[in-house]
This record gives sequence, structure tokens and C-alpha cells, in this order.
Amino acid sequence: MMINGHSLKFGIRIASVVIVGLFYRPAAAQEAVPQLTLASYKIQAAEPIVSSESYLPEAPSQHRFLDGKNRFLFSTVAMFSGADFAVTHMNLANGGRELNPMVRPFTGSTGALAVNFAGQTAGVVAVSYFLHKSGHHKLERMVPVANIASSAFAVVYGLSHR
Repeated sequence: MMINGHSLKFGIRIASVVIVGLFYRPAAAQEAVPQLTLASYKIQAAEPIVSSESYLPEAPSQHRFLDGKNRFLFSTVAMFSGADFAVTHMNLANGGRELNPMVRPFTGSTGALAVNFAGQTAGVVAVSYFLHKSGHHKLERMVPVANIASSAFAVVYGLSHR
């Protein structure tokens, strides 16, 4: 195989680049670097990082569970539940029937119907308290509002369909 002058010059250039690359790095690395030994490591006791700055956002302001708004909402729930009981009892006494399938089993006795509506009110307060403790303060207030709306609808419907 014959090597012409052009490919010989190219080969020499490639070889010189490789040789310079191999010897340049060790030559450039001849700077004074302190040698690390076991004696040069200093062990310090770990201290907790205490900072006056907090990396977490501030928690939303907490309110007491039985603040003014919740007392108003729960008393309104109790009033509408009582009104719903009275209208339901009056309609059942006059030959009507209960349309709510969840309440229908309790319509046989006045006491059972009263316990149902009292339990409904207690359930609203309990669910609201659970949401308060878990930090869902907007939902905590929405539960009694939804119950007030449904009881108000039941009272108006019961009064209009005697």
C-alpha cells in the first residue's frame, strides 16, 4: 500500500494532537495540591441548624371550633332540623308519607323520628369538627350550610304540599 504525502501529513498531525493531549494534562496538573491524610481531617460534633427564619410558609390563622360563625351555623342547623321534624310529623299525622328513603324507616314512631333529626344535627356537627381538626376550614363551614339548604328545602316543600 502506498502512502502519499497528503495522508502522511494528516497522520502526523493526528499523532501530534494525540501525544500533546496525553502529555498536556499531566503537565498542567503539576500545581501544588495539599495531600490529604487522616490527620488532616477534623471531626466536629454535628450541631442542629437553628435559624430564626422559617423555610415553611406561615400556617393559616387558626380559629376556635365554636367561634361565632360556627355557633350561628350550628344553631341554624338545629332550628331547621327542628322545623323539618315538625313539618314531617304534621304531614305524617295527616296521612302524608315521607319522601326521603333514609328517613322513611323512622316514620313509625314519633320518638324514632325525633332521634333521627337529632342524630342528623349531631352528625353535621361531628363532620364539621372532623374537618376543622384536619385543617379544612372552608369545608368545615360548608357542611352546615349544605344541611341548612337541604332542610330549608324540605320545610318549604313540606309546607307547600300539605
